[in-house]
Amino acid sequence: MYKWCYNYDSGDYEDIDEDGYSYTQDEYVYNWDDSDYRREEEEQKQQKEESW
Repeated sequence: MYKWCYNYDSGDYEDIDEDGYSYTQDEYVYNWDDSDYRREEEEQKQQKEESW
């Protein structure tokens, strides 16, 4: 699954998966905004901790 993320190198928003693969460019990208993925991971971690 991918999200609409900003690629700093191209200056555009692209469909990028969690590993950094851009479906828009059909290649891995390295300078992109992964904050949505990190935020989602933190929320899942908090939910897991709260369920204990």
